Amino acid sequence: MKALVYAGVQALDYRYVPDPQPQSGQQLVRIEASGICGSDMHAFLGHDERRPAPLILGHEAAGTISGGPRDGERVTINPLVSCGTCRACQAGRDNLCPDRMIISMPPREGAFAEFVVMQDQNLVTVPTDVQLHKAALAEPIACGWHAVRLGAAALDLSLDQARCHVIGGGAIGVGAALALRAFGATQITVAEPNALRRATLDQIDGFDAVAPGAVTDVDLVIDGVGYAATRADATAITLPGGVIMHIGLGEGVGGLDIRRMTLQEITFIGTYTYTAQDFRDTAAAIFDGRLGPLDWTERRALADGQQAFEDIRAGKVAAPKIILEPGAS
Repeated sequence: MKALVYAGVQALDYRYVPDPQPQSGQQLVRIEASGICGSDMHAFLGHDERRPAPLILGHEAAGTISGGPRDGERVTINPLVSCGTCRACQAGRDNLCPDRMIISMPPREGAFAEFVVMQDQNLVTVPTDVQLHKAALAEPIACGWHAVRLGAAALDLSLDQARCHVIGGGAIGVGAALALRAFGATQITVAEPNALRRATLDQIDGFDAVAPGAVTDVDLVIDGVGYAATRADATAITLPGGVIMHIGLGEGVGGLDIRRMTLQEITFIGTYTYTAQDFRDTAAAIFDGRLGPLDWTERRALADGQQAFEDIRAGKVAAPKIILEPGAS
């Protein structure tokens, strides 16, 4: 098969690699759409020691099962594989499984390829009227869905009364904003520094796109970026008794005003990916239209992946998400 292989810092090689071989309980999926995630960009820049070269990146994917009793079934892929037996898994918090694995991280190759293998239970059937490049958004949006669910439970007022603010206008931030709307929030802003992307966000219903620093006094903040500067902004603008949900993995330290958080009883919750149920619920919300038309992506050929990564890094991409398609030319 052809795959886009991370070959070294800022180097992606589109080349032939051996086809993956499904084992018992797994399916071979022909990939038709795979989104570029911020974690893929971190690896591309050499900033993620968990993803050493050579490696096939990509974990936001949808496609069609090839072979076996489910041959031809259209699916979106939950890339997070858990053990199913530990305390976290038994409690329905499988995203915290100590033995969890995700495709695009050794030993699991990712979905920037023509095929990937995945466990049966991680595949969610996609209705025939839903395009697969939209179904591939289930993974990034599920991160925001999970954060909104936890944030709503921690907040001392209902979401329809809360002032909600999302930091970051990429797919994680946009997904969080759309999830907020689906959960009943009505006052939602999304901060995005790139004016080109902010113009695209202005076309999406359900929230207002703003420049960083334009919003103060909010009840619930979702930081989809995770840098010291965004954490500093979050702690500065959250009202007493408010909640900060931290999804972003930009950098590991700095930014939190612990004294203010303590004096104002501001809750800070780190949130990692999503549970299997969150993923299924997000997929269902995509399928029934609760998350809108999802027409804010840009689609490119997998063969053009190197240029796509370079354009994202240079700030030339207006869309919150680029979807790579192996079958495109």
